Amino acid sequence: MRIHTIQPAIGATTSDKRLGRGIGSGLGKTSGKGHKGQWARSGGGVRPGFEGGQTPLARRLPKRGFNNKFAITYDIVNVEQLNVFEEGTVVTAELLIEKRIVTRKNNGGIKVLGHGNLTKKLTVKADKFSASAKAAIEAAGGVAEVID
Repeated sequence: MRIHTIQPAIGATTSDKRLGRGIGSGLGKTSGKGHKGQWARSGGGVRPGFEGGQTPLARRLPKRGFNNKFAITYDIVNVEQLNVFEEGTVVTAELLIEKRIVTRKNNGGIKVLGHGNLTKKLTVKADKFSASAKAAIEAAGGVAEVID
């Protein structure tokens, strides 16, 4: 094999449509655009969302809600997910990311919720705890520390 003999796989490439090159090509005369009208013109057609002059759907529906740019969102961890750690481990955000329990995509940090059962004694460091999560961690003999 030489560089000048290399070709694309069969069917991998198609030749360009040659418009207006005679009736035999199947794309002669009107070049596949039909007769007259908006779609046959150069630059013709309508913008996305245009409904022929009818009020578009986006304008017929009411506006609703807003995005609060000051809202704080937390990555959520349930206490049952903490059972993957060894007894006596100090659970931090870095450890949770390493174990892929959280992805740290939210700006507020980590909040621990109380769903499920915790069977191991752990020291958990997070930005926020629900009351049930704190109770579950302490019931297992662990410590729930709020970090700033």
